[in-house]
Amino acid sequence: MSVVRQVQVTFDCAEPERVARFWCAVLGYVIPPPPPGFADWAAFDASLPPGHQGSAFACHDPNGIGPRLFFQRVPEDKVVKNRVHLDVRVGTGLVGSARLAALDAESARLVALGATQVRRMTADGMNESCIVMQDVEGNEFCLD
Repeated sequence: MSVVRQVQVTFDCAEPERVARFWCAVLGYVIPPPPPGFADWAAFDASLPPGHQGSAFACHDPNGIGPRLFFQRVPEDKVVKNRVHLDVRVGTGLVGSARLAALDAESARLVALGATQVRRMTADGMNESCIVMQDVEGNEFCLD
């Protein structure tokens, strides 16, 4: 029996490179080097047939811990809430006002990158809260 050792998260989107660069800024991820023989990804992309140019982009955790993120162009727009979303853990280990301050600071940073804050969710009587956000193409994710 084989064991899964790596996971890739794939995003359907209209502008793969734009969304990938947003998530790089959110998570501290990096764009991998271009394939051998190409000075950069723009040169590689220009070598593709016209219908495939700009159709995909990827990024990864420079520490090799988090999953690779892959972004693929699709023709349809996002219509409904995501069935799967990312939770960006920023308040881990913090409680009370320190946790809320960390969430608010990260939310402000991500809004400056192009994200949208949708709503704050709180669990009464617990130190649980999160901020529902949307990335630059409207994909939901949570800060918690």
